[in-house]
Order: sequence, then C-alpha cells, then structure tokens
Amino acid sequence: MRNLIAAVAAVLVVTIGFGAPVAMAADPPYKVLVFSKTAGFRHDSIPAGVAALRELAVQGGFTVDATEDAAAFTPANLAGYRAVVFLMTTGDVLNATQQTAFESYIAAGGGYVGVHAAADTEYDWAFYGGLVGAYFASHPAIQRATVRVEDQTHPSTAHLPAAWVRTDELYNYRTNPRSTAHVLATLDESTYSGGSMGADHPIAWCKPYRGGRAWYTGLGHTTESYAEPNFRAHLLGGVRYAAGAVPAGCGTTSTPTPTVTPGVTLLSSGRPVTVSSTENGAFGGGNVVDGNAGTRWSSAFSDPQWVSVDLGSVRQVSRVRLQWEAAYGKAYRVETSVDGVSWSQVHSTVAGDGGADDIAFPAVGARHVRVYGTQRATVWGYSLWELEVYGR
Repeated sequence: MRNLIAAVAAVLVVTIGFGAPVAMAADPPYKVLVFSKTAGFRHDSIPAGVAALRELAVQGGFTVDATEDAAAFTPANLAGYRAVVFLMTTGDVLNATQQTAFESYIAAGGGYVGVHAAADTEYDWAFYGGLVGAYFASHPAIQRATVRVEDQTHPSTAHLPAAWVRTDELYNYRTNPRSTAHVLATLDESTYSGGSMGADHPIAWCKPYRGGRAWYTGLGHTTESYAEPNFRAHLLGGVRYAAGAVPAGCGTTSTPTPTVTPGVTLLSSGRPVTVSSTENGAFGGGNVVDGNAGTRWSSAFSDPQWVSVDLGSVRQVSRVRLQWEAAYGKAYRVETSVDGVSWSQVHSTVAGDGGADDIAFPAVGARHVRVYGTQRATVWGYSLWELEVYGR
C-alpha cells in the first residue's frame, strides 16, 4: 500500500472516523498546540476532543501537543506551532503577557482554531473577540438540528451535505460574525427550539486576521461529536486551514474590498475621531479608522449617537463607506462640515439594514465627516467596525 500511495503523487488516505476513508494530499509535517484550560464551565468532552485531535494528527501528518498550562504561551514556544486550538476553553485563561505573546504569534502568520466554548472565553480581551469572531450569549438544551452548509468548497465543509442533521448544544452569539468573517455554515432555527438569532445564524466561519488565520466552529459540545466522521472531518479541515496547509477562500462574505475611482483615495485612515459616547474603553472611536475590521467603536445604548472624523484639512469628499457590526443604525445621516460646528447632510436613511453601506455623493468640501444615528436597529448601541471616507 505504501508503494502504491507513493506512486500516486503521495496521496494520504485518512480515515476520519468509523466511516469510509477520505483521500487527501499529504501535508508537510507541522505541529499544532491544543489548549483546553478552563476558568469557567468545564466540558466533559474535552478528553474526547484531545484524543480525536491526536488521532487526526497521526492520520493527517502533523503532531499535536496538548496542554492546559498557559505558560506555554511564550514567543519562543508558540513559534514552533503552525496553529493553536482553543478546545472548549472558558473564561480568562491567559494573563496580559501571554496575551501579548499570542497576538504576536498571530501577527507573524500563526493560525487559530476555536471549538465550541472558545467563544465563551476572554470577554475582556478585544483582540481575542475579533479573532474568535463572536462571543457566546446562550444556548438551549442539547437537541437535533439542521446545519445549512454555505461553502461546499472549504476543506472543513466540502465533505458535508448541504443539510447536515446532527445533535449538539447549539450556541446563540452576542453578535453576528458575518460582517467580518466568511460564514461556512449556519443553523436552521426552524428545525430546533431555542435559537435567538433568526434567519441568519452562523455556526462555523473563518477569516484572515491581523496577519494570521482564524477558524471557528460552534459545534462539538458532546463527547459523541468526536467519534462522528463528519464532525471529525470538519475539525480536521479547520486545523489544516488555520495551519496554512491548504488554501481556502476565507475573505468576508458581505464586505468585499471596494473599488476606488482613480484619483480618489482613502482620507480617514488613522485620523482623529470624536464620538458622542462609548460602550466602554475597549470600543473607542479610534477603532473605526484603524483599518482593522476586528476592532470597533460601540456607543452607549441610547439615541441619538454620533461619530466624527477630522481629515486634517478641507478635502473634496465624495464617498463614505460604513462597515456595521450586528448593532447597527436603522436611521442615520452622513454629514460634512468645514469647521466641526455647522453641518450639512449628504445622505440619510430610515431603513438601514446593517452590513456594509457604500455611499457615494457629489464631491463636497469638508474637513469633518460625521455619522449621526437617530434610531438604533437593536437594543444595543451603534457599532461600527470601520468608517472610511474617500475623496481628493
């Protein structure tokens, strides 16, 4: 058999579980760190998850080191791994020094895999919130549900049926990650009880993030999951993507890079920002002009609220692009000013639907550009990942 495999372009036959073998190209050797420290609820299925990843590693040509010791998060140690799996971690599991080491690891091209309760982890660490994509909010009882696969080419979902029926604990999230991540699969809330996100309920997604790669699945609560062939292949595909062992299109699904008219440039990057309020210090106004779709400004939970950017001098402004988080403005206007005192409206809506709003208008001379929200679409405040102002 080994001679036959070598003769056919080094194809590795990987048995994902108890089902039929799945053929895939052999990856060059690499190491993965599996981290399962908990500072809150502890899942009984963690040992099964570690065991499954060790088995997949042997079959898939990589090596797993498993630990619950946060001391593993040093620059020197992390440098030896192509991906780090947060396997059902909960609560605050890393101190400030360890967090900094992990941020540097991702910036250097490292990979992150989040499994299930990884979304119930590090609520006060803004970098991690952007990395995981969405935080846990609640869950109903374990039950049978249908997962709708959106991307049937990604290595973590290509093997799955379009309607994947399985039993698990199904998370609701505080926000919808679609605006900053490529959604791989969603939950069909009509097939179970207790969903709270409506028609668009992502449950698995991926994205590039600050120099690295991130992949998350909300599935995997039950011990039985780790013996299920489809889930094991789902997990293996996520590890391979995060490790950079296989290419995959994980750009955002709803916010493509805009095409800018020649001569028109981005004017707002890094410019001073003022805001009417902030939800807390982690969500300051400067986040909307930092070019990072993993950081955001979030206002107090009331109307009206506004965010304004100072371009430094009067420029000919002709376009504003807003990338909303799940807490978006239903009614808002875009205003310009030469002095920051008197404002002129260039756009308004009372039917905002979130996502990305790309607003073009006849060029107007302005130093200041403001988004002024008058009606929230949710009970939360106004929340923007990015405010981009274009002109000459």
